[in-house]
Amino acid sequence: MDKPGPTNFIEQIISHDLEAKLTDRVVTRFPPEPNGYLHIGHAKSICLNFGLAEQFGGVCNLRFDDTNPDKESDEFVQAIIEDIRWLGFQWHGEVRFASDYFEQLYLWAVELITAGKAYVCELSPEQTREYRGTLTEPGKNSPYRDRAIDESVSLLKQMRDGGIEEGCMVLRAKIDMASPNMNMRDPVLYRVKLGGHHRTGNQWHIYPSYDFAHGQEDAIEGISHSICTLEFADHRPLYEWFIENLPVPSSPRQFEFGRLNLNYTVTSKRKLKQLVDEQHVDGWDDPRLPTLSGLRRRGVSPAAVRAFCDSLAVAKTDGMVDMAQFDHFIRQDLNENAPRAMCVLDPIKVTLTNWPDDEQVVLPAANHPNRDDMGERQLPFGQTLYIDRADFTEDTSLSRKKFKRLVLGDYVRLRGAYVIKADGAVHDDAGQVVEIMATVVPNTLGENPPAEMKPRGVIHWVAAHDCLSCDVQLYDRLFNDPEPDAGDKNFLESINPDSSVLISGCKGEASLMSAEPGTTYQFEREGYFCLDARHSNAEHVVFNRTISLRDNWANK
Repeated sequence: MDKPGPTNFIEQIISHDLEAKLTDRVVTRFPPEPNGYLHIGHAKSICLNFGLAEQFGGVCNLRFDDTNPDKESDEFVQAIIEDIRWLGFQWHGEVRFASDYFEQLYLWAVELITAGKAYVCELSPEQTREYRGTLTEPGKNSPYRDRAIDESVSLLKQMRDGGIEEGCMVLRAKIDMASPNMNMRDPVLYRVKLGGHHRTGNQWHIYPSYDFAHGQEDAIEGISHSICTLEFADHRPLYEWFIENLPVPSSPRQFEFGRLNLNYTVTSKRKLKQLVDEQHVDGWDDPRLPTLSGLRRRGVSPAAVRAFCDSLAVAKTDGMVDMAQFDHFIRQDLNENAPRAMCVLDPIKVTLTNWPDDEQVVLPAANHPNRDDMGERQLPFGQTLYIDRADFTEDTSLSRKKFKRLVLGDYVRLRGAYVIKADGAVHDDAGQVVEIMATVVPNTLGENPPAEMKPRGVIHWVAAHDCLSCDVQLYDRLFNDPEPDAGDKNFLESINPDSSVLISGCKGEASLMSAEPGTTYQFEREGYFCLDARHSNAEHVVFNRTISLRDNWANK
């Protein structure tokens, strides 16, 4: 084991099971439904299931719960596979699907009927709800509960063959309509779906419920520890009932842990789909979404996601995690690993009047201030530069403490280059500064100037003759409410109108011309940014802001 000992209750259970010889090999599984893209909540489950298997020398299966063809597609299957690989995990053997086991599940359903433990019911959905009872009142038996075994077997076959319309019949387990656990009140095992399946086409016209399929699939695969989130705790008795009442090849056990709830976002697949379908966001991989594809497009590294998930408690209760905790791991990872670059978001021209107009040099700059292994890049330098408009003022009354940038008549150092002095400014007809006239202080490349020329501070810049024109997309939190979907709130009303701001006409240093998707840079003094693979091409380059340098939400 990598860890000195078990630290959470699931690790303690597994350690006990191994020591007591209740299992000789840990086999876990991650069972997503391919009806949407994975999000940060799924990442916690992925890290837990794959991590436990690795920790205890076992294996983890990837199995798609493709039992609801109306909402599922191969697009989602491929996206989920890509996300898991991106996180750095490898499943055991081939990718598995619930549909791989449809024939066996059907045969087991027939066995339940034959044993008098299941029946075909013709109550309408409304009648089924009425017969089911309430949390305080028991349900009552369906009039079809004592249907002849041969008749139920025959009707199930008709359902399978497509001879029954949707909604007319279901197969139900015969358990206990008076059970205090609503899941045990004759749950549905099969329902008719005639629209076809993304893998099996029109081979099947009935599909098993998740409750019926899940445990048996675990048993077929020899899963030792079936780990679910807390909403499945009430389903565990049903999970165990099927295992006990069917001739399954093994006896997996289910355990539940608290799911990840993150403030300032939503992780409901239904709500995420609504955001996508109604075009409130730019697809499932919108960088403002908590989807793994969105985080990847935003420039978050898999290492940051895994470190965040590993920091979370594995507990028996749900809890809310502050987005700032996730942001901390993103910033920590990028501060240590992101190469540096300079990009001017609101450029204004600076002309160095004492620099020869035909002289262009290249200045070396470290790719990371603390990582010699990351090497150097080359910064072109010439007579004309761009600096950020916010880094210059004509207000000479501002003290050095209040404004540590370029002031008319004063000095500032260009990052990795010379000290310059602002001598004058050119204005347009509206009085706005359009050009700064400045001079280079000689012998200040890597050297300090005389005391009377001490610079106010250090600013970033790019050379006008050799730079990248680009757009920058400033992404922020999608919602301005920490609990956008709590209670009866309409989460759409909490969308942050400033969650996506496009800045055009930015100027990046020349090294950014070779930027590739997957590499996130620290734009010095601006934040962390990555190339947007979807919207960038040879003629138009867009960088997405991954995260700001500091938490701007701390005092909101």
